[in-house]
Amino acid sequence: MTTNNYLDKPFGPVGTSSGVLIFIIGVITTYTSIYALLLVFIGAFVGFTSTSVLIDFDRRRIKFSNNFFGIIRLGHWINIEPTMKIGIKKSKKLWRTYSRSNRTLDMEITDFRIILYDSKDKLIMPLKKTNSIESAKVEQVILGNQLGLRLI
Repeated sequence: MTTNNYLDKPFGPVGTSSGVLIFIIGVITTYTSIYALLLVFIGAFVGFTSTSVLIDFDRRRIKFSNNFFGIIRLGHWINIEPTMKIGIKKSKKLWRTYSRSNRTLDMEITDFRIILYDSKDKLIMPLKKTNSIESAKVEQVILGNQLGLRLI
């Protein structure tokens, strides 16, 4: 059984919505000009690119992938070793955007990530993202039991 956990959009919330808007405008204007396909290409890249983690429970391996255009997954598989551990870490990201009148728009996104650590407690990669510490603890126990790893 394989699960796919979406993590982030690399261009942030404002970049993602701008990319989708450029994509839609490009699709509409493609009827009048073939050069609008450039807008479709750029908008699809910025609007739909994301990161995710694939967990294969049967083969005991994990893959962090960058999903270009939302469909092309690039990354490599990492085998899970019995000495690895699972922990929880609070993630706080701040996205800042400037308008044409030089006003700032700050968006702070706080969540909790379930993290895979190696035997020396060195961070390997995030496995899942949740909104609260309670749900993160529940997911940590579930993933620890499914993968047979210790909890931090």
